[in-house]
Amino acid sequence: MKNVTLIATAAMGLESVVAKEVKELGYEVQVENGRVVFEAPISAIPRCNLWLRTADRVKILVGEFKAVTFDELFEGTKQLPWENYITEEGQFPVSGKSVKSELHSVPDCQKIVKKSIAEKLKLKHGVVHKMPETGEQYKIEVSLLKDMAALTIDTSGYGLHKRGYRVGQGEAPLKETMAAALILLTNWNPDYPLIDPFCGSGTIPIEAALIGQNIAPGFNRDFVSEDWPMIKKKYWDKAFEEAEDYANYDQKLSIVGSDIDHKMIQIAQDNAMEAGLGDLVTWKQMQVKDLSIRNNNGYIIGNPPYGQRLSDKESVAKMYRDLGSIMKEHPSWSVYILTAYDEFEKEYGQKATKKRKLFNGFIQTNYYQYFGQKLKGE
Repeated sequence: MKNVTLIATAAMGLESVVAKEVKELGYEVQVENGRVVFEAPISAIPRCNLWLRTADRVKILVGEFKAVTFDELFEGTKQLPWENYITEEGQFPVSGKSVKSELHSVPDCQKIVKKSIAEKLKLKHGVVHKMPETGEQYKIEVSLLKDMAALTIDTSGYGLHKRGYRVGQGEAPLKETMAAALILLTNWNPDYPLIDPFCGSGTIPIEAALIGQNIAPGFNRDFVSEDWPMIKKKYWDKAFEEAEDYANYDQKLSIVGSDIDHKMIQIAQDNAMEAGLGDLVTWKQMQVKDLSIRNNNGYIIGNPPYGQRLSDKESVAKMYRDLGSIMKEHPSWSVYILTAYDEFEKEYGQKATKKRKLFNGFIQTNYYQYFGQKLKGE
């Protein structure tokens, strides 16, 4: 088997960002709702898992077919080449989801898919009784959308947002994949200063440092498919070598993360140390009103509190007013703020150059973008 069909799953609104990342790795893509589909050699599985900053997972698409009855689901599943992927000892748990489909009972669909795959593998491996399922794991998902069944195998293990550096977090931490997307949606590059005045546990500054030094986000963790015989060890070795070669540890960075809560600053420092970034990010405990801008042509990127509790509304509104009045004095800076606060532009005191709808978890937010007027000669 030379090539596989891969799916990089994406949070709603981030499909184009994930697609750009996959293209930069050298693969042609097809962008769909919530996913980016592409044909690639097996060696792409290690590379995509290591390098994709904004995708949730990388899955193998084993096959798609129409299924409006359980018989069609069973037979369609059995037609697929499971023996090319799953070994005789392989464990193959099945999860599922169903949207706008005749087959709406997800537990029944899971059982049928599991039974069908087991039948196919028993036939292939000459197993009379039950498949042993004592070896490496192949997590299968049956996804039904408008009567089309898609069967995939997850190659990532736990989600790609789990970089391996988070030793602590606040109440509502921003996912690492979303933080990376917020940065990639700007035209920041590591030659410019970057400040996150609402850094919390430090996710945006840490992701910016990884991007700034071109460090692969998956470098500090493992993946379920590292145990699969179908992906030769040399592919993993080469992918990790490539990540090491492309990292630019000498790149100087000016990244500051600040927060009003000294406990969060300590957590952010611990997370940065765990990420191997040491002193690359400067951490400060301070209020937004004390923000000091010294350079020209920098970037503010932040995910401030949304003020969803009535008691917080006025303090959050004041924080936005403070930020707006400070940034009015620095028109060469670009400001990017992700918030669900409806009155943000009013409190900030300026209409955004551009707004983008994004989902932070299940919360619909706006990404307010203010493009700085770059100074000549800078």
